[in-house]
Amino acid sequence: MKRTSFLAASASLVAAAGAPAVAGVPGGSQFVERRANFDAAAFAATLNRPAGIRQLWEAVAFNPKVLSNIKNSFNGLQFGFGFPPNRILMALAGHGASSSYGYADAIWAKYRIGEFFGIKDAAGTAIASNVFYPAKSAYDPSSDPDDPAGTYQDTSLQTLQKRGLVVLTCHTAVEEQARALVKAGNAPAGMTPSDVADDILTHLVPGAVVVPAMVAAIAVLQHEYGYAYTTLAL
Repeated sequence: MKRTSFLAASASLVAAAGAPAVAGVPGGSQFVERRANFDAAAFAATLNRPAGIRQLWEAVAFNPKVLSNIKNSFNGLQFGFGFPPNRILMALAGHGASSSYGYADAIWAKYRIGEFFGIKDAAGTAIASNVFYPAKSAYDPSSDPDDPAGTYQDTSLQTLQKRGLVVLTCHTAVEEQARALVKAGNAPAGMTPSDVADDILTHLVPGAVVVPAMVAAIAVLQHEYGYAYTTLAL
């Protein structure tokens, strides 16, 4: 068999088993991410870009109020303290259930993320997609900050990213959750934990940055890059 035919057949077999055929997985496929698989240059370029102020938001238990708090901080820094908007840099350090902020809709649907983490809507129904990502308004930096339907009151991740928020994804959390998803029966038949982890890591929201372990990334961001630490008291 020709090599090209063999590779095509192998890819078909993987797809049939329910696992994604991926060329590269952010952070690699090992349970513990190795230095060789960590894109340190991209991490530094994104998280250490010039800024007048840097703020880090740790989120573990899933509470969407953190997005409102991030929005309020952006507004306070820009309109109250007078920091230029392009000099404000924030990072959302979600791990535990809050890792799901960074998962694409396909992942929420495929692995029933809302059901798995008990994330429900006002009616008590498990949320089936990442409703926290899409913008709720057209992005307009010239809009009235007091407009409840405008850019500056939009708590969506997509809009917050445009304002300077970086969504971080914990490689360790993904690997641990992949094992739990398989054990709970939330993964398609035939998928291994490694398959599930690779699938999640290659289907994140646009702009998400994978870090080896969130608790380690928090220390680096504080110690090396001067981020002010904030979390939401529950």
